[in-house]
Amino acid sequence: MPARTFRQLVLRERPTGGITPGTFEEQSVPFPALDDGEALVEVVWLGIDATQRTWLNPGTTYTAPMGVGEVMRGSGVGRVVASRNETLPEGQWVYGDLGWREYVVARDGGLFGVNPVPEGVDPRHMLTVFGVSGLTAFIGMTHVLDVADGDTVLVTGAAGSVGSLAGQIARLLGARVIGTAGSAEKVAWVTDVARFDACTNYRTDNVPDALSEFAPDGLTAVFDNVGGVLLEHALDRLAVRARIALCGSISSGYTAAGYGTGPANYMQLAFRRARMEGFIFTDYLPHFPEAFKRLTGWVSAGELRWAEDIADGLRNAPTALQRLFDGANLGKQLVQVSSAGTEAD
Repeated sequence: MPARTFRQLVLRERPTGGITPGTFEEQSVPFPALDDGEALVEVVWLGIDATQRTWLNPGTTYTAPMGVGEVMRGSGVGRVVASRNETLPEGQWVYGDLGWREYVVARDGGLFGVNPVPEGVDPRHMLTVFGVSGLTAFIGMTHVLDVADGDTVLVTGAAGSVGSLAGQIARLLGARVIGTAGSAEKVAWVTDVARFDACTNYRTDNVPDALSEFAPDGLTAVFDNVGGVLLEHALDRLAVRARIALCGSISSGYTAAGYGTGPANYMQLAFRRARMEGFIFTDYLPHFPEAFKRLTGWVSAGELRWAEDIADGLRNAPTALQRLFDGANLGKQLVQVSSAGTEAD
């Protein structure tokens, strides 16, 4: 009888531009035998984040690049289907860096390993509001920008998984919030569902005029996911002592050619005595319990809302990643790898 196999996606070649059909290769590999302390996890959902594109380039950023031939890294949630680890019993939902594959052998590895989903939490939410997106939004607004009552905040990429939560958190902290998005549908979602005070379509509207109207006295805080021209518009509209958090520069495409160019009007930072700071949420580990507590409270009260854009099947993970750079997604881009047990017991 032939050995049972499962599928995984490995990096076949480093892309120079967008993700292409040749970027990844599908492999079939046999199911492994478990050693003591190990558990077999069926991957059910994958979270797709723009930063994953940076891992495909040869240079090191905040983390080591992917190696050609390696299984693509990525956050995911899954369910333990076989176990030789008492802390990961069969049926347990877990989250962590599961990678682009149908099954993975896991150990309970602490914060960056595979961890049980907290009781009472929908496993899928560990990829959205309680995962990278929510933690990045919370840390950026509270510990980098220190947003408070009376602030006037701009969030670029406001219909994305991080930006949409960041703007809502800023509003819950007492700020007035304007966002930018790339379609009429996204603008409507940002104002009607995410409840930003305003949102402007950067493709069709006059963004400088919109910012001037919303913030006649200047923006006191900016949460930037986009970079490029939108960052320059923000710099031209800063209040004195404004703060800018650099979360991403998705307008660059994150290709091997670079991650964007410096803003031509960067001296506005000097003129307005402003501060611009980049951050990675994992630098704030001691604040994770606080973040989880406050996010949980807002979710329970119905104060935080988010959208999910779902692609079906592991083989569509590369397309899902490219969708982020094509502006095709609304909210968090997810991939449903398996339909088995998609609801927590």
